Amino acid sequence: MKQMAITLIDQAVGAGARDFKACEVLGISCRTLRRWRALTDLVDARQRPTARDYPHQLTEQEKAHILAVCNTPEHQSLPPSQIVPKLADQGIYVASESSFYRVLKVHGQLNRRGNSAAPKP
Repeated sequence: MKQMAITLIDQAVGAGARDFKACEVLGISCRTLRRWRALTDLVDARQRPTARDYPHQLTEQEKAHILAVCNTPEHQSLPPSQIVPKLADQGIYVASESSFYRVLKVHGQLNRRGNSAAPKP
């Protein structure tokens, strides 16, 4: 982008235009042009966002286990807010309630689950 702007301004100046008028057309100041010309490297040095690494993220096996637990006959029609306490009463901890909700939402199983029907008005 900067290199293209410098090239366009150089072409305009070569054709007889003044620096400040060419800069005005591009919407930059003459000082910016001088600064860009002084730089040897015109590459954008801003850091781009990168994918984050979450060290405590659920593994694929844990997500599959959550789905398996939620799809068992005894839990298939219950929401995670009832599944997690039920498992805790049995001394089983798979993941937090919010993790259950997150995994079910990703797999499209968060709506009416199992045999439960929509409420009637």
